Amino acid sequence: MTPADARKHLLARRAELLGNLAEIADQLDDPRPRDWDDAAVERQDDEVLEALGQSDQAELRRIDAALARIAEGSWGVCAKCGEEIAPRRLELLPDTPFCAACAV
Repeated sequence: MTPADARKHLLARRAELLGNLAEIADQLDDPRPRDWDDAAVERQDDEVLEALGQSDQAELRRIDAALARIAEGSWGVCAKCGEEIAPRRLELLPDTPFCAACAV
């Protein structure tokens, strides 16, 4: 995967995540039901949505960091040991800052 290919993939994933976060925010803004049982179920659903939102936000941070590395020319180089990250690993995890050895 070239840096240009990775950039394209990361930007597409970033747009998808931003859409997901907008949907989550919209659902969390829905008014609560007045019925106690329905409100309890709604709260559980909100907790799941919040967890998904946190996960998406963490992935967005990783993507933004990877896009910054692409811009500065350090994408594909391990941030810890400085060795090249295996191309296969970059294909699977284009936002990874670490080679397989340093990721453990």
